[in-house]
Amino acid sequence: MRKGKVLVAGVLVSAVVSFAGEMDDKALLKKARELFKPIPDKLEKVPGKETTLTPALVKLGKMLYFEPRLSSSHLISCNTCHNVGLGGTDNVETSIGHGWQRGPRNAPTVFNAVFNTAQFWDGRAKDLEEQAKGPIQASVEMNNSPERVVKTLRSIPEYVKLFREAFKGEKDPVTFNNVAKAIEAFEATLLTPNSRFDKFLKGDLNALNKTEKEGLRLFMEKGCASCHNGVNLGGNMYAPFGLVEKPGADILPPGDKGRYQITKTATDKYVFKVPSLRNVELTYPYFHSGVIWSLRDAVEIMASTQLGIKLSQDEVNKITAFLKTLTGERPRVEYPILPPSTDKTPKPVTTNMKHHMKGH
Repeated sequence: MRKGKVLVAGVLVSAVVSFAGEMDDKALLKKARELFKPIPDKLEKVPGKETTLTPALVKLGKMLYFEPRLSSSHLISCNTCHNVGLGGTDNVETSIGHGWQRGPRNAPTVFNAVFNTAQFWDGRAKDLEEQAKGPIQASVEMNNSPERVVKTLRSIPEYVKLFREAFKGEKDPVTFNNVAKAIEAFEATLLTPNSRFDKFLKGDLNALNKTEKEGLRLFMEKGCASCHNGVNLGGNMYAPFGLVEKPGADILPPGDKGRYQITKTATDKYVFKVPSLRNVELTYPYFHSGVIWSLRDAVEIMASTQLGIKLSQDEVNKITAFLKTLTGERPRVEYPILPPSTDKTPKPVTTNMKHHMKGH
């Protein structure tokens, strides 16, 4: 028996988890099924909503996801920071936005993000629909306005047609809200099912090798699964970064107080949404600050800061090996052909770009 800590709805409660040392494969599977669920192959609706993922809606959402004219510069799209050709992210410490400005936090992966309880590191968006509106308007990201987005899309006849097909029956379907709904629908298709761990969860005891099974056992036994559980192995709760031992200022920048900036509640200082560990070997660099590039290092830091334990190198190697089994089948996305602008389309704003590029 070992005692651990589990954060539930912002309150620390004691938990006792029972393990019988070396588990056999069937016992390991049974315990894993109590904590985790496989990624489904596809969704018919957005989870928790009535939004049906119709072909017309998904097609429009896909085009908008890759549409750089949603940004004022006509250069930045959703895919810029959440690249579906990589791990659903951009693999830089913090994303580069309008005028070469650096964003304040590392970009989370878009893959399987539809299963998260909220979006952004601080959970300020309740779902992907609300999240889609944020970067478009953020001056450090796409630097645009809802009015200019709508004006741009209405100036392009093919988009007007696509909106009418996706939102049948609406008198005026080209709206900023519908832009966000369509993007959410496309993002809900960006699932990565059939990882080797998912195959194990579905009953294939040979899907993981001995080292990976040991890593899974350690992941549960040491307490990692207290926060990283469910279908996304995370994304479903909040936790303080530095629950037991605060990391250094290079990893936990003191100016970024996390969820506190949204709630203004003292107990939410340095509290962040627990990230999903799905495809974690692809979503480097790690943490909201994006300063850790090695998955092994991230495992060691998590053990000390969140669990207050020091893992042996053998344990780190085994847990890291298990985490690599969470890489699923990435969606194959054909880049859409986007319609041309017209004389009525607002021209790109590039004055700030010229200023910033002088030093590059």
